[in-house]
Amino acid sequence: MRALLCQEYGGPECLVLSGDQELPLPGDEEIRIAVHAAGMNFSDNLIIQNRYQEKPPLPFSPGFEAAGVVDAVGKNVSDFKPGDRVLSQTSHGAFAEFVLADRKHVFPLPDSMDFETAAAFPIAYGSAYGALRLMGALQTGENLVVHGATGGVGLAAIEVGKAIGAKVIATASGEEKLALALATGADAVIDYKHEDIKERIRQLTDGKGADVIFDPVGGDTFDASLRSIAWNGRIIIIGFAGGRVQQIPANHLLVKNVSCLGFYWGSFLQHAPDQVATAFSKLFDWHKEGKLTPHISARFPLEQAIEGFQMLQERRVTGKIVLTIQTEIQGKPKP
Repeated sequence: MRALLCQEYGGPECLVLSGDQELPLPGDEEIRIAVHAAGMNFSDNLIIQNRYQEKPPLPFSPGFEAAGVVDAVGKNVSDFKPGDRVLSQTSHGAFAEFVLADRKHVFPLPDSMDFETAAAFPIAYGSAYGALRLMGALQTGENLVVHGATGGVGLAAIEVGKAIGAKVIATASGEEKLALALATGADAVIDYKHEDIKERIRQLTDGKGADVIFDPVGGDTFDASLRSIAWNGRIIIIGFAGGRVQQIPANHLLVKNVSCLGFYWGSFLQHAPDQVATAFSKLFDWHKEGKLTPHISARFPLEQAIEGFQMLQERRVTGKIVLTIQTEIQGKPKP
């Protein structure tokens, strides 16, 4: 089979497309998926540089999101069969024609979802739902601020926030990105390069502040969040794309009864698979209702995957990048 391999740690230039990889055999609790599309994430650049929390042995294929058709199942797998259309979040390996996935991390695709949409779905929407609903307990009518609003997870957080019934304020920079956030469903936007985040949040919430803040940026953006959070508010820490890992002054939390909650979606896959299944069931329902539509800004065949890595590295991406891998049509979504 063909697979994109990381044979030594480094940048995208260290990746090699190999055409003679051995077909992996599923273990007792595993499913082998014929991959039709795979989602790209910023963490793919981290894992090939040996900077990610999970470190598979060299050589390995990156890729955390796969959508395709079940090809084979392990002896203890009874709820999936060859030919089923599925998506999966994998530990790595999705940038290949076939990938193995733990049965608990595989989900049947709704009839309304094609493979490219599915490949853009698991991490962005799982993270958004898990952070906002499972950790942040976001409620209808609350004020939600989404930082980094035009990345894949940020756009998903806007849509999930609106599906829950919150008022969504998105932060981004530049007219094009602000327009994308509004088109995705944000009620208001803040240009963080030209506007004071704290003052604009107070203006947009009638002085109350934000009930929940979704923060994949950190650094100075987090500092502004802490100054603009409402009493009893919740700040969900998703990552540190801004570069500086903030130090949190505990006295600020005490005075306003503020909660700062760290969130990593991958740990839910390991520790709370039942909650993950419930989350995807709800997300699939919202997709069927037309409330969730992944924004795919670029598509590349597997042969051009390095271009996708370079776009991620240079932060030239809005929404998601998807790799197309096996293009023959199987298990087409129903009209």
